[in-house]
Amino acid sequence: MKRRDFIKTSLSAAAIAAGASGCRELPKDPKLSHEKKSFHYNRGKRVKIKLATSWPANFPIMGEGIERFATRLTQMSGGSIEVKVFPKNVLVPALGVFDATSAGAIDAYHSAAYYYKGKNEAFNLFTGFPFGMTAQEMNAWLDWGDGMKLWRELYAKYNLVPFKGGNTGVQMGGWFKKEIKSLDDLKGLKMRIPGLGGEVFAKLGVKPTLLPAGEIYVALERNVLDATEWLGPSLDTKMGFHKVAKYYYTGWHEPGSMLSLVFNKKKFDKLSDEQKLMIEIASQELNATMLSQFQLENARQLKVVEAAGVKIDQLPSDVLKAAKKAMLEVADEKSKKSADFKRVWENAWAFLELNKKWTEIGLEKYLEIR
Repeated sequence: MKRRDFIKTSLSAAAIAAGASGCRELPKDPKLSHEKKSFHYNRGKRVKIKLATSWPANFPIMGEGIERFATRLTQMSGGSIEVKVFPKNVLVPALGVFDATSAGAIDAYHSAAYYYKGKNEAFNLFTGFPFGMTAQEMNAWLDWGDGMKLWRELYAKYNLVPFKGGNTGVQMGGWFKKEIKSLDDLKGLKMRIPGLGGEVFAKLGVKPTLLPAGEIYVALERNVLDATEWLGPSLDTKMGFHKVAKYYYTGWHEPGSMLSLVFNKKKFDKLSDEQKLMIEIASQELNATMLSQFQLENARQLKVVEAAGVKIDQLPSDVLKAAKKAMLEVADEKSKKSADFKRVWENAWAFLELNKKWTEIGLEKYLEIR
């Protein structure tokens, strides 16, 4: 090998290695210990990314998570990627981020796929579905099953590239102003609940609606809503729901909800391979750290819920039985209307069926023992 080719090959290999960690320090020469040398492969290719969210400014956990992602990505890239995060309504409305990113008005967004089921019913499933996958199972479907492949294939039609944007873990079933003693008590209730959970509740007689985060408390307080789901103690107490609703039911409709970190495809395609890899790595970290933060904050804030005199309970068995039946009906109806939904649903359901027994033998039995 010629000396010039050897040097070129060696530098390329070192640059790629540096791309995995953002900025890699060169080994120090003992004779030059006072000097600190570093380099970055993408130093000459700087990009700025405008990222809008569906969350208010300084929103706990979800908002914190995407801000941390932006910081980490800048650090990892040695400054070649600069992400500016804009909370809802600064650049675009809370639920306008999908269209704005698709059109290239902004470069990326952080939200949840099921908010955009009007675009394609299959999008529901990339957040999760009632009685479906836990966070760990959802991660496995996206990482090792066909989940991410299907997600990116469908989003590509809208000029978008999705990544995992964090997982909430199991969510609570909702806050109700009146106790639910039977299926009949749901009839006519006005409830804020998105996604497939809302459609299942609709079959049980509930009137579901979708409201942005900032409007839910006032709607409950003024009896515009009879009930709402949001997430879990971690964020529900921040919203103050324990002050206006005293019945809190355990979850079934969102057992492991995946958030969405989505980039404009034309913008993303212009990035270097190293920069794309950094986004992938930073999104995986975002996903993992958000789930662990939700775990801790739910545990802490559960004490606030209990201290407020809230009754925590499971929905009656006739409600849960009817909900399971309704979920299969919803899936069947959507599968008949949408080939995309059918394909994603069948893939996700098969993956869930494969994983169910191990989750029950492993995690469920352990929890019973504990």
